[in-house]
This record gives sequence, C-alpha cells and structure tokens, in this order.
Amino acid sequence: MTQRRKISAQLQTQIRQAARYLCEYYHTDERWQYVAFTVDHVIPVQAGGANTLDNYALACFHCNRRKADKTTVLDTETRQLVALFNPRQQLWADHFSWSADGLFIVPLTAIGQVTVNLLELNRERVIQIRAADILVNRHPPTDDPKL
Repeated sequence: MTQRRKISAQLQTQIRQAARYLCEYYHTDERWQYVAFTVDHVIPVQAGGANTLDNYALACFHCNRRKADKTTVLDTETRQLVALFNPRQQLWADHFSWSADGLFIVPLTAIGQVTVNLLELNRERVIQIRAADILVNRHPPTDDPKL
C-alpha cells in the first residue's frame, strides 16, 4: 500500500501551475482567496492512488474535505453508484457548465450532478465569491484550456 508523504514545495508549485491556480472542482482562482488551496489525491492513497503529479489535484479546503477519500457516490435519484469527477481523466466542460449569470455550476451529467451535490459547489459562500469576482472580471475563468 502506498503511504502519504509530504509534498515538496516544488511539486506543489507544479500542481498549482498545472491547475492554472483553480480549484479543479469548482474553478475559483486561488490567487484571490484568503486561504491557500490544498492538494487532493484524486484516487486516495488508501485506494491505491499514487503520490505522483498525475494523481494530485488542486482543491479548496472545502472541496478536499468534502471529497475526502471518495471516488464514487450514491446518486439519490437513480440509487446507483456514480463516479465523482476526476480532473486527471475528464474535462470539466464535459460534466459542468456555468449558468447564464456565471454564479452557478450546472451539472451536465450524472458525474457532474453527484460532484456538485457532494462538494456543495453551489453553496452560498461560493456564490458570493463568484459574484464578487464577476464584478472585477475574474470569473468565470474563460481562458482555462480545460473548459
């Protein structure tokens, strides 16, 4: 079993640059937040995930904490297990879009829906951040190649 290890400052910088400083789940820019984002194991170490760049994602503290060690979630509508969004294997725009006003993440697929629900991607605090960022042209991140 792979064990957790401290992520070097150099690797953390690579992760941030690869993510374009966005939480890879809710696409808000870390550079304008009060709290630095965290590094998430996309596939948890306990589930065999590696301590490598291709298994790390930049995530805000809330998303990282809510995701925890989950890779699948029960879809409350279908009662089926559905995989969570995997930013290393999937494109954000295949599973999510922005509402016309840019305030809400709209799920496009079952993966998008369970991810929005579990990570609370449209929680009130995030909507307030998005609204403030829209006022100063920082949201949505239109130059993101993953969109």
